[in-house]
Amino acid sequence: QVQLVESGGGLVQPGGSLRLSCAASGSRFSLYVMGWYRQAPGKQRELVAVITSGGTTNLADSVKGRFTISRDNAKNTVHLQMNSLKPEDTAVYYCNGDRYGSLYVPGDYWGQGTQVTVSS
Repeated sequence: QVQLVESGGGLVQPGGSLRLSCAASGSRFSLYVMGWYRQAPGKQRELVAVITSGGTTNLADSVKGRFTISRDNAKNTVHLQMNSLKPEDTAVYYCNGDRYGSLYVPGDYWGQGTQVTVSS
């Protein structure tokens, strides 16, 4: 069982930046595929960014050039740096992880979510 805890959400103006963090329990974090997904009101949950144990990443087209995903295996954390935020980035952001995960399909473990609101 893996527990994931997100932090770093909040309210930011368009064009601003936020950094989300996800802390994971467990001793095999370095082997996990980790990712960020988001869900806006009335919409389905969608992939934002995923990173494999080897550092390969997959980012949604809508965030390429603006968002960066990274991981710190020594601290069991994964980060999502979000720059040039737009109102359409407003959503609940969820951390996801799984040892047998994929760059394209979420794994079994989810965090509780953190709200990101982009508004002036």
